[in-house]
Amino acid sequence: MMKTIPIKRTRHRLFPDARRVLAKPYLPGEELLSPGVSRAYLLLQRILAIPESKVRGLCAEIMERFEHRHDDFAQTLELHYEQVAHLIPEGARVSAERRALIGAYFTHEYAVEAAALFNPSIVAAPDQAGVPAGALRFLMSVRAVGEGHLSSIEFRTGLLEADGDIAMDPAGTRLVGGRRAPPADFNKARFRIKLQELGLDNALSSAVLADLDDTFSQDALDSALIALERDGPPHAISFETVKIIRMLASSNYVTTFPADSAVSERVIFPAGPHETHGMEDARFVLFTEDDGSQVYYATYTAYDGFKILPQLIETRDFVRFTIKTLNGAAAQNKGMALFPRRIDGKYVMLSRKDRENLHLAWSDDVHHWADVTELLRPQEPWELLQIGNCGSPIETEAGWIVLTHGVGPMRRYAIGALLLALDDPRKVIGHLTTPLLEPDEDEREGYVPNVLYTCGAIAHGDALIIPYGFSDAGIGIARVAIADLLSALTSSRPHYSRATT
Repeated sequence: MMKTIPIKRTRHRLFPDARRVLAKPYLPGEELLSPGVSRAYLLLQRILAIPESKVRGLCAEIMERFEHRHDDFAQTLELHYEQVAHLIPEGARVSAERRALIGAYFTHEYAVEAAALFNPSIVAAPDQAGVPAGALRFLMSVRAVGEGHLSSIEFRTGLLEADGDIAMDPAGTRLVGGRRAPPADFNKARFRIKLQELGLDNALSSAVLADLDDTFSQDALDSALIALERDGPPHAISFETVKIIRMLASSNYVTTFPADSAVSERVIFPAGPHETHGMEDARFVLFTEDDGSQVYYATYTAYDGFKILPQLIETRDFVRFTIKTLNGAAAQNKGMALFPRRIDGKYVMLSRKDRENLHLAWSDDVHHWADVTELLRPQEPWELLQIGNCGSPIETEAGWIVLTHGVGPMRRYAIGALLLALDDPRKVIGHLTTPLLEPDEDEREGYVPNVLYTCGAIAHGDALIIPYGFSDAGIGIARVAIADLLSALTSSRPHYSRATT
């Protein structure tokens, strides 16, 4: 019989706050209206017809109502004006106040977490200056859901104190989105592989890539696509190829935030074409290279309403984030989680490529995952529907602790744990036969009932700190003594080995 593991829920609760809003671009429907002009164009004509004598008062009213809710609100309106300025008739004179008014008509407030707040991951913060001995400043990513079930990535901060207490910082109230830009370059080999995975492997795509260097810029790619459209086959033939290539390129980008903004005010809002329905379940990990240098990675799922695309975030400071696609046989589904260091010189990733079972992938390239083997299948009643990871493994002298999620009857989610061999994580040396943490009566009601889920825990002192989402209604925090968890894991005898074929 497995040992009972004492686990303590802390007093902390994070809930959605509809007051946290982001001023984002708003474009009316793209449809063309009689006589063949867009709604945006017609709206602009109505705004331009407002007498100048009224514009200043309207602009002042908007600033009074909204400026106190957003940093650099005037600049935001100017940026949104610039996105539609090409529709203004040539030669038209537009005053500064009217520019702001136009920007306001093409802006709306989006409550990024009004519907749900859940599925956190936790890492040590980049800046530990001034932290008391034995304490650790942390940074927590959270999945926020707003209107239209659109998911974005937010952050919270706080301190894990030396005595075991947890102090959460107040969340910033003025949310800010990042400035998006293309990456410095693309890797042609990776780009070609991803195109093949997306079903695009034809003479036209090969011709485009043939004209590009091994690493190429967005401008170089645009030139190659323009050449194809100009000199290649009819538009009807090249259209789909050009569209997919542009969509893949747009899925790789950099987003940068004002350095003086609070981390908890930054929102990584969906920007890529595969993210039109959101960015789901980011799993952040502080990765240490063999030379001791460190970088933060996070896997997440981009979702366009029909298909998913595994993506990777890279950052060193949580100000500048580089976002790129993942490819390879292991990068075909949700729930990838990177080990916090290389093993035998290779990156190692947990994967759930078939939606049901845990897999392990190895690679020399953090963006390409082709070498994948099965690690564990569901076996206990509470996890028979599917099993997956709950974030990056935690390294201990006894082995790698892997928090798992299992789905059982009534689609109930609970958190379990595995222990993998330190030198060869393909070996499962411990597997909890009962859940470590499952929804209690106060946690089973919410947007998605009966779910307990985390995207990553952290070791601090002798405890494992597990932030978790409950029923997509909020976030709680639990702590368990690492010694107790290891004792239960090492006393359990896994009755499963990888399937043989």
